[in-house]
Formats: sequence, structure tokens, C-alpha cells
Amino acid sequence: MKEQILKINKVDICTESFGNSKDPAVLLIMGSMSSLDWWDEDFCHRLAEQGRFVIRYDHRDLGRSTIYDPGTSNYTITDMADDAAGVLDAYSIEQAHIVGMSLGGMIGQILALRYPERVMTLTLIASSVFGTEMEKLPPMDQRILDYHVKSSSIDWANHEAVISYLADGWKTLAGSKPYEQERMYKLAEREVDRAKQLPSRFNHAMLQGGDDYFDRMGEISVPVLIIHGTEDPALPFEHGLALAKAIPHAELVPLDGSGHEIHSEDWEQIIDSVVMLSSR
Repeated sequence: MKEQILKINKVDICTESFGNSKDPAVLLIMGSMSSLDWWDEDFCHRLAEQGRFVIRYDHRDLGRSTIYDPGTSNYTITDMADDAAGVLDAYSIEQAHIVGMSLGGMIGQILALRYPERVMTLTLIASSVFGTEMEKLPPMDQRILDYHVKSSSIDWANHEAVISYLADGWKTLAGSKPYEQERMYKLAEREVDRAKQLPSRFNHAMLQGGDDYFDRMGEISVPVLIIHGTEDPALPFEHGLALAKAIPHAELVPLDGSGHEIHSEDWEQIIDSVVMLSSR
């Protein structure tokens, strides 16, 4: 594992890589308000052991990447897709297999449309269609929104309270598989220890842009894999079905009992699916 702070699009982006740089590259793009830490280090190592060069990175306003004042909007989702392309440039990677989680899947869709020559395959985990169709799909469970109302009363200087808030937030996203409390607290502690300014994460809630790429999923020509939990409370399974319909050549892999998460019980299936797709 090797961490680097790279200058990309005039901002700092923190990245970490796993495996042999000569192997086919897999770029992991995490979701909204989630640092690279939530691509579990063990998950990354296991994927790298399958002969893949794995890169994960912090979005702006997360981890050790550039942060802005909380409550401000300084970039668009298209800028975030440009950041992903910039990570590939910084590693001198011409083409990569893209794996996006939630918002990361939407960034991946823009990336495949904006830089089609850079994307070899696209895997969308717990994500949704990028466009007007999303408004017709089942909404996020209200309990998730209610939980995050707590953020206004969090003492961000209280290390233990912040770790608990971040870790237990994933409990609201879980399906019926056992909530992995020990692992979530470990990852939350790492994020708290690394982050420059945790409240800046909520700037992602104001994210806009990308209108030029709305409702264009059918133009994505690379092989696409859609992986979606059948009990996802944030983006219900219908979102995965809508993606499969919008990208006609895509393959849908349901994760029975999984929520809006990358549960360790699903790692083997996810990694095998990504490796198989990237071996075509």
C-alpha cells in the first residue's frame, strides 16, 4: 500500500495503491461523504491479489484531499469525474476498469461518457441512474435522513463521539446481514485520524452539475456490471433494476440481503465479478 498526495485539477487528491502497477488498473470510486477508508484495506489487498493494480482515493472535502469551508459549494459532479480521470493521468494509466459505489457509480457513468477512451469496464455498486428517471424511483429511507440530522449537534472535537456517529451511520444503511460493528468502528477511527476537517464532508449534499450527461446511460458502450443489494435502504433495489434497463448490455448481480454497503460476506462475489468482467 502506498499513499500519495497528487496535484490534480489544481487541487490535492490523496490516493493509495495496492499491487503491481504493471497489472490491469482498477480505480475504486467511493460514494458521497465517504473517504477512501470505506474501501476496506483488506478488500483492496484481496482484489490486488487477483492480478489487479488497485487505486482508491479521497474525494474533495474528504480525508487528506483538498477541503473547503463547511456549507460551501465549490465544484460539480463533472469536476469529480475529471478528478478521477486526473488520478489515472497521475499514475500514467491510459485505461482502467472503473468500480464506483453509490455516488461513485454516477461519477463512473459520467467518466465513461466523458472519457470513453479511458474506461475499459464499469462496475456500479449500490448506485442509480444518472438522470431524470431517478426521480421516479423509490426514495431513501427516512430513517437515514433522520439519523444524519444528528450531525448538527455533534462535537467534532470529541474523537469517540465522531467515530460512533460515522460508524453507526452505516448501521442505518445495512440490510439483513449482520451489522459489522467492529469493522465499521475500525474504519471510522481511521477516517477520523486521517481527515483534515470532517464537517466539510456535508458539502457533498450540495453537489450539482452533470446536466450534459443526464439520461445518456444507453450511450455507454463498455462492458457494465451492476451489483446491488436487494435490501438497500438508501437506493432501493429498483434503482439497480433501472440501471440494468437504462444500460441494455449491462449484467445485474443481486446481493441477497445486502443493504447500501460493501459487506464482507459479499467481498468474494464482488471481487470475482469484477475480475471476471475485467478479464473479458
